[in-house]
Amino acid sequence: MFSIIVKLFVTMIIAAALTPFVRKLAFILGAVDKPNARRVNTEAMPTMGGLAIFLAFTFSTFVLLRNQLPTHELYSVFAAECTILLTGMIDDIRELKPRQKMLGILVAALIVYFLGGIRMDNISLPFIGQFELGWLSLPITIIWILAITNAVNLIDGLDGLATGVSIISLFTMGVIGFFYLNVDNVYISIWIFSLVASLIGFLPHNFHPANIFLGDTGSLFIGFMMAVFSLKGLKNVTMISMLIPVIIMGVPITDTIYAILRRILNKKPISQADKHHLHHRLIQLGLSHRQTVLAIYGLALVFAFISLLYPLSSFWGTVLLTIAVLIGLELFVESIGLMGDNRQPMLHAIKNLIKKTGKQLPTKKD
Repeated sequence: MFSIIVKLFVTMIIAAALTPFVRKLAFILGAVDKPNARRVNTEAMPTMGGLAIFLAFTFSTFVLLRNQLPTHELYSVFAAECTILLTGMIDDIRELKPRQKMLGILVAALIVYFLGGIRMDNISLPFIGQFELGWLSLPITIIWILAITNAVNLIDGLDGLATGVSIISLFTMGVIGFFYLNVDNVYISIWIFSLVASLIGFLPHNFHPANIFLGDTGSLFIGFMMAVFSLKGLKNVTMISMLIPVIIMGVPITDTIYAILRRILNKKPISQADKHHLHHRLIQLGLSHRQTVLAIYGLALVFAFISLLYPLSSFWGTVLLTIAVLIGLELFVESIGLMGDNRQPMLHAIKNLIKKTGKQLPTKKD
């Protein structure tokens, strides 16, 4: 254990040391994010920072931790990682169309499914029982990877935001995997912590005021790896094992779901970008850049602590906990106006209930 901790610390140092070189390379290749109406940055900023994370993570898994990880699975996932990395780098340099990025993610997902054997095979639901997914295994696995990858990509809008949220989510995933889900496969948690170490090494360069962005090179890579790691605990799906990664990645998933709903209600294309994401709304409410990032870190920590309760809960405890999370999340989303100030059904219902209750209360006569 001590040896693994030292190797993870070395991984962190490598990521921190590589980032300045990747920054210079980004300028040379033209991977620069220029200010525009949608960007928060006011000056040109090098992107492609995810390359430093990828290089440190790869060195860690193939050199430092090679004895702890299965060779076949490692090489299969590496092939998919390279596909995702190439997609992100091309997008950072030349800016791909949404469908082209989706194609890159799809190819990587197919590599993981067929070569790595990382997939959902069967599902067990309360009162229904267990059944094999069969041919549904492929589309469900692909949709899962596409959704999680794009969710992380969407929250990458402020300095250090996606990096910090991913550190919290992945660390929680590793802890739960180590203690609850993968007792016989400890290597999965070690694999996850290797990526966490790479992200921690990169964060000082990326936190506000950043000197380099993750870029799609980083956000797509991180999102893809989070999807792959979560699938390792979803090979045989139960209600709890499916809910845990969803809760852990609550911040990017929430932002993505409400972004889709917002665009559908406003009759706009789902792929059309806007400035109404979670971080945009918090800034519009008066929070500074750094305060917004720290507030979302706090929200990610809340999701992380909640996810730790699931393995300890009974079935009905899980149901009640999930209902409480959904109600609390909806109230939070409505309170910050994520869907718009005119779309707050739960808050309006509570206000109306309070008004009716106030009218029905007896008044004291003089």
